[in-house]
Amino acid sequence: MAKALTISEFFKRFPTDDACLEHLMQVRYGTEGDCPKCGKHTRWSRIRKQLAYQCQWCGHHVHPMAGTPFQSSRTPLQKWFYAMFLFTTTRNGVAAKELQRQLGVTYKCAWRMAHEIRKYMAQVDGDAPLGGSGKPVEVDKVYIGGVAPHAKKFENKSIVLGMVERGGEVMTRIVNTRAMEKVVPHILGNVKQGTAIYSDESTTFMRLGEEGYRHDFVTHVAKEYVRGPVHTNTIEGFWAWFKRGVNGTHVWVSKQHLDKYLGEFEFRFNLRKAPHLMFDLLLAAFPRP
Repeated sequence: MAKALTISEFFKRFPTDDACLEHLMQVRYGTEGDCPKCGKHTRWSRIRKQLAYQCQWCGHHVHPMAGTPFQSSRTPLQKWFYAMFLFTTTRNGVAAKELQRQLGVTYKCAWRMAHEIRKYMAQVDGDAPLGGSGKPVEVDKVYIGGVAPHAKKFENKSIVLGMVERGGEVMTRIVNTRAMEKVVPHILGNVKQGTAIYSDESTTFMRLGEEGYRHDFVTHVAKEYVRGPVHTNTIEGFWAWFKRGVNGTHVWVSKQHLDKYLGEFEFRFNLRKAPHLMFDLLLAAFPRP
C-alpha cells in the first residue's frame, strides 16, 4: 500500500501561502481559459499583493479562494492546508485544541477551521446509492451522546441510522426516532431495490421485505449474532470506531454538530482501503466556478 504524505513532504510541496494559492488556481481555473467577462481565451496572471489572478485582455479578476472553506478567512492558506493534512493523516481526527497548538491560532479560529474541514470532507465524500452490486447492506440504529445526571437511560441522546455495504461505503442519517415510518424512507432513498438487507430484530426494519428488499435479521436479545451471511458486525464495527474516536479525541460532541463528525468519519471509512489518497482527494475536489 502506498504511504501517506509525511510532514516534511507536505512542507516541501506547500512551502508558502503562494504555493497553496497556486494549487487552488490550477485546480479551479488552470493556467489559461476563457475569461467569464470578455469571453477571450486568456492566460491568467497573478496580481501582486492580492489573492487573485487577472485576465490578460480585460483585467477581470478571479479569486481562487471564493467558494471554498477558506473564503473570507484571514488565516494563512498554508495553515488551512496543514490542518487538512492533519485531518487526513490521523485515524480519529483532530481536536480543536490540537489544531490551536500546532497552528498557533486562537481556539475560536481552530474550532471554526475544524468544522469547516469536516463539512468539506462530507461534501467530497458524497452519498452514492448503496447495494445493487450483489453485496448485502447492513442497517442499524445507535444512540449517541451524553446522559445528564439522574436522567433516563436514553435521554439527551441522538438516534442515528447507519447503512453500510459490505466491502463498500457507509452512510449515516440522524433520525432521532425509532418509528418505522420515519426511518425506512432513508433506506428507500439510499439503498437500491432488490438488495439483501440484514439488521437486528428491531421492529423498525421488519417491513423491509415488503419494500422490495430481501430482508433477514439476527436476534441479539437471544444472543444470536451471526447466522451464515446474516449479521450486523460491519455497521456495529463502524459505530464502535466512531465512539472510540469521539471519546478519545473529542471527549464529547453536541447534537448540533454531530452530523459533521459523522460525515468526517464516513469519509475516512469510505477511503479506508486507500488512506494515502485522502489528502490529495481533498486538494483536488474544490469545485470549479
